[in-house]
Amino acid sequence: MKSINRTKSHTVRAAAALSLFAAALPFQASAQEPSAPPPAQAAAPAPPAAQEAGAAAAVEQLSRRVAELEQQQRALEERLAAERRAAAEKEAAAGQKREAKDKGGGVKVTAAPGKGFTVRAADDSFSSTIRARVQIRETLTHTAEDDTNEINIKTVRLTTSGHVVSPDLKYNVQLAFGGNDFEKDSASPVFDAFVEYTGIRDLNVRVGQFFVPFDRARTTREFTLQLVDRQIAVRELTLDRDVGLMLSSPDLFGLGGRISYNLFVGGGEGRNRFGGQKHGPLLAARLSFRPFGAFDDDQEGDLSREARPRLAIGVAGAYNHQTNRQNSTYGTTLSLGAADYLHGAADLVFKYAGFSLSAEAVARHAERDSFEGEIDGAPARQWTRSGYGYFVQSGFLLTERVEVAARWDQIFAERGTDPKLVELVDTQGKQVGGGLNYYLNGYALKLQGDYFYIFGKDASEGRHVGRLQLDATF
Repeated sequence: MKSINRTKSHTVRAAAALSLFAAALPFQASAQEPSAPPPAQAAAPAPPAAQEAGAAAAVEQLSRRVAELEQQQRALEERLAAERRAAAEKEAAAGQKREAKDKGGGVKVTAAPGKGFTVRAADDSFSSTIRARVQIRETLTHTAEDDTNEINIKTVRLTTSGHVVSPDLKYNVQLAFGGNDFEKDSASPVFDAFVEYTGIRDLNVRVGQFFVPFDRARTTREFTLQLVDRQIAVRELTLDRDVGLMLSSPDLFGLGGRISYNLFVGGGEGRNRFGGQKHGPLLAARLSFRPFGAFDDDQEGDLSREARPRLAIGVAGAYNHQTNRQNSTYGTTLSLGAADYLHGAADLVFKYAGFSLSAEAVARHAERDSFEGEIDGAPARQWTRSGYGYFVQSGFLLTERVEVAARWDQIFAERGTDPKLVELVDTQGKQVGGGLNYYLNGYALKLQGDYFYIFGKDASEGRHVGRLQLDATF
């Protein structure tokens, strides 16, 4: 700053001196004219016009120099002003940082109904959102023999998610505490626990425990379901969660979300299993097409009332090598052997102006139907489960808060598979019903009621099930 001030001062002085010199030029030229030579040797005196032209040229040259110096002076003044502004802005930013540090270490805390509490660093190097969710359910069942009533806390979830170091490095941890959330031979509350990098559009990387990217209906977020529970075909034939690595892209090739893919390799053991196993990996691949562009097909309803038709078509396949779980990645753990499983799925989601339609077909085939051996010294047989099924579901938003929905759902058992699966198909393999939803705060707070008639081979021997549920995310 001092150097700029000195330069500016010198420039001003030089300009002033040159101005004075230019003003004095005509007088100096006439005062310094040489005396005339002797007559014999004298040359003809220069005409007055020539003298004036020379003086004018000198003045013009000096004027240009003065103009250049004045321009440099203005540039220096502008530079000085810019440096002063930059210094002031820097000081103001430092003051804001000091103020933020005094108030809370540069941290911003926000909260909203259904979105939980979010803590975010001022430089966006870290964020964490904590949310809780609960389902309170009443179930009434009527059969020809009796009536039953069940009221319980279906599930309790605690989720924390956010990013660390960079917004592209994300994490998610979901814990479940409802009695129905635990597997029979595992008391772990861990549902989701993964880290994901999304900085590369065509190659997102996720590692940890999460839904296997297989069928759309299973990976749809639970709090967005249109009916109280998932489809029987999905509950029986999905791949659920596993621990592994996933490569994916929600917008492959940058086509506006029209193409997405998922590639997964995991242990094939299901949720958070402990103890060494002999069986090999689970491989899964999924490809989705959205011909009209990207939209949120990870929720069943159309609360946003899509202004244009939206369509998503997905296909998936999976191979689970030598798994000892009866349902491939979940269910009873087999002790007499391990089997290879093949899985296939195709699904569709359509939404427009509050109307929603979803459909899915899914299949699972075990390369062996059963294993024979001894358990505790007694002969025993353990079964694998092979079958297929489908569902069709639709809903319509009557008002901003009220939605109606209906569904048809059916499963089939392969010949020679687990007799218990055959019995399930024969007694409750077909389900038809509908429901009514009232959204108090979108999907975050809703009251649901539905009714289903569940039957098998004999339609007259079915059961009537009615459910009422409060699903609340805080």
